[in-house]
Amino acid sequence: MSVNKVILVGNLGADPEVKYTQSGQAMARLRLATNERWTDKGGQKQERTEWHTVVLWGKQAEFAGQYLSKGRLVFVEGSIQTRTWKDKSGQDRTSFEIRGIRIAPLGGRGEQAAAPPSAPSEEEEPQVAEGGAALPEDDIPF
Repeated sequence: MSVNKVILVGNLGADPEVKYTQSGQAMARLRLATNERWTDKGGQKQERTEWHTVVLWGKQAEFAGQYLSKGRLVFVEGSIQTRTWKDKSGQDRTSFEIRGIRIAPLGGRGEQAAAPPSAPSEEEEPQVAEGGAALPEDDIPF
């Protein structure tokens, strides 16, 4: 038996990016920041921010595009998906993303947590088809 389940609570680093496939299926890509805080052995407070790419499909994607914005604290449930591709220079690249199956804003309506620092720029990646397979650049439907 195996389990591939992820639960994240964090702040959106940018407004959701919503696109539609040629068949009309909504897809949203989110950048989510989670923070870890601790005190080291020397008594110094430390903090680390981890950035996650979350991909949503269908009604969840439409919801994210309509109701979520940068800085919003959200709950995400999904699974880890590994993607590999070749960049423009022919180098093999690998990325890990969260294929979200459920997303929910946290806090009251209109309530937003402090905005996290800007998301780091990502390596150039191909778009993803509905089944999760990478599309060649010429076949990107949007």
